[in-house]
Amino acid sequence: MHDEKENVIPEFEEEFCEDCPLLRQLPPIFGQPFPMPPMGPGPGFGQEPGSGPPSGPPPSLTPQTSTAPGTFAIDSGAIRRCRFRFVYMRLRGRREFWAWLVYVGRRSVAGWRWTGSRWVYFGVDLRQIVDFQCF
Repeated sequence: MHDEKENVIPEFEEEFCEDCPLLRQLPPIFGQPFPMPPMGPGPGFGQEPGSGPPSGPPPSLTPQTSTAPGTFAIDSGAIRRCRFRFVYMRLRGRREFWAWLVYVGRRSVAGWRWTGSRWVYFGVDLRQIVDFQCF
């Protein structure tokens, strides 16, 4: 029996996303936790949407934590407006990062996460997202 999570790097295990269509369609490549979707050059800020990452880094600021009361889950309708825009995400476990979302489903999102030096493809279950801000 093949365990789908065996190819996931442990630090990304909580981000494994069963509902992300691009992640389901392609097999793991070179041990990456999430396969890269087929694409050409990615869109930049204000350019036409595509499945690739932005052509440059995200904003250099780190947004303040929202003062809104904590929620138990993020609604896909609320985060849908962040597709093809820079979004700052905070996950359970105090992980936070800039992202460029290309997919928003009922239970998950997928796109590109900024590592500080480059964009890497990722997916995360909406239940793991504590807060987000679109730019």
